Amino acid sequence: MDTLTRSGLAEAIYAEVGLSRNESAALLEAVLERISSVLETGESVKISGFGTFLIRQKGQRIGRNPKTGVEVPILPRRVLTFRPSQVLKARINGTTLAKGGKE
Repeated sequence: MDTLTRSGLAEAIYAEVGLSRNESAALLEAVLERISSVLETGESVKISGFGTFLIRQKGQRIGRNPKTGVEVPILPRRVLTFRPSQVLKARINGTTLAKGGKE
């Protein structure tokens, strides 16, 4: 199973949209940069029919070093999560979305 990369996405944009390869790469970079900068501020990014990228705040907790068993504090941090839309889930599972299904 192959992995889709930035260059693969840029190539797909080139093939589908008809922009030059440089323009396709620049467009992709601009979209990814915009998504990244919005997520950096703590806002969510929702792409209809695809899913939602969310930033969650995790509090401090106590963890354990698996090798030594020593307890260590895990500092609070923000984590990125992705919730796929019902449409994407249906496509992945090869099913059709029931009428009136929400994203």
